[in-house]
Amino acid sequence: MKPFIGISGNIISDQGKRFPSYKRAYASNDYVEAVTLAGGVPVIMPIVEDKDLIKQQAERIDGLILSGGQDVDPLLYGEEPSQKLGSISPKRDVYEQHLIQFAIQKKKPILAICRGMQILNVTCGGTLYQDISLIDGASIEHNQRASSNIPTHSVSIKEGTHLYRLYGEQISTNSFHHQAVKKVALGFRVAALSKDGVIEAIEKEGDHFVVGVQWHPEMMAKEHEYMLNLFKLFIEQQKFPV
Repeated sequence: MKPFIGISGNIISDQGKRFPSYKRAYASNDYVEAVTLAGGVPVIMPIVEDKDLIKQQAERIDGLILSGGQDVDPLLYGEEPSQKLGSISPKRDVYEQHLIQFAIQKKKPILAICRGMQILNVTCGGTLYQDISLIDGASIEHNQRASSNIPTHSVSIKEGTHLYRLYGEQISTNSFHHQAVKKVALGFRVAALSKDGVIEAIEKEGDHFVVGVQWHPEMMAKEHEYMLNLFKLFIEQQKFPV
């Protein structure tokens, strides 16, 4: 038996002429391929509103990947929207908040990626910078124009973290974000920083594997084994029946 890995889904509106505005549930295929290569069974989890259904989703997976996407609604962490806020999806925010809460209650391992790390932090009581330009000293390009599989800046990793045990002091990552973690949620710690001080990873304190990364390892996993190793580490945390 391989572990079933839930990948939080998104909703896209069809732009074609035949079904204009027709809504489709989806997740980027890079997540599917990364989970498959790492030894898991990928399962895309569509957004639903019924809390009981969300709870059942959380119960039936062995681990959860929170995928990237839209900005998190700042009203969720007590701020009004700034002029630099991008598109939001309140329905997705609510869904993922319930999903995170149930997954943490059930001690399911979580790997949160980009927006996933941000909604994880907000759900657990943290806040965000609505745009990196609002961070004093931020000077690195965090929304690269290079191909998605190319690492473009370095990340320094804190000792005593899952990421440190996997990578050591530093790795190079890709980067596609304009928001960032501001106040880290209670019960979490900073696991990695970029050279200009932007928080690049957080981890839950204690034994429960809950790791958030600001970069997109799924986009690099096929060409860069060290990024695939993050998914393998995540898969190793799963507790599933033999």
